Amino acid sequence: MGAEAPPYTYADLADLALAAPVVLSGTVAKTVRLKGEQAAGVPPGKVRLYVTVTVATLIRGANGIPSTVNYLVDLPLDSRGRPPKLKKAQVILLAAAAQGGDLRLVAPDAQLPWAAEAEATLRAILKEATAADAPPPITGVGSAFHVPGNLPGESETQIFLRTADRRPVSLSVLRRPGAAPGWSVALSEIVDEAAAPPPPASLLWYRLACGLPRTLPYEALAGADPAQAEMIRADYQVVIRQLGPCERSRQRD
Repeated sequence: MGAEAPPYTYADLADLALAAPVVLSGTVAKTVRLKGEQAAGVPPGKVRLYVTVTVATLIRGANGIPSTVNYLVDLPLDSRGRPPKLKKAQVILLAAAAQGGDLRLVAPDAQLPWAAEAEATLRAILKEATAADAPPPITGVGSAFHVPGNLPGESETQIFLRTADRRPVSLSVLRRPGAAPGWSVALSEIVDEAAAPPPPASLLWYRLACGLPRTLPYEALAGADPAQAEMIRADYQVVIRQLGPCERSRQRD
């Protein structure tokens, strides 16, 4: 399918899937190279193609989809300066409806080579995203407080997060003597101290790992004395370290 596609991470696929009203897999039936005004703005070393795909599976799409779809895509030329050969290639498209009944890719790289693992990951992301208890996008950190326990070395920190839909989401970090700090996340006003951190490659992990700042904002420490602020920062880093980095391999637009 021309240039080798980059190994997209879970976060890459989540970025694309959550932005796409239409997700489908299919086979390229034909391509037409566009030139002149129809290829205005194409970066050097790339070519604009008008692609027709025969749909195999509609993974997401509230209003259904025709048996064939058309869309534009800009792809790198091969080493000989020729357009990539796409005919009969199996692809996954992440798109939205465009004028004239065509599709519009949600990103320049939202045509993916089909792979069973990629399709399974996209399905899992979309299933979690449409659940009634789907975690909302995290937009920042609101406030935090720290309370020492009754025993030396015992304490609890609660960190309240800002979300896109204003639903309550909070982090709790518990310290117990002789044990490593543990933390949990609550998606409601009720905090379950026995809850486990979200597993990697889950939508809740993605919301936190890719939505939280790497360091605690100063504003979140309003009202805390220096000792409390130090503990809150340390406990926040417990969460950040255990979540791990939000790794992406693609260039987001």
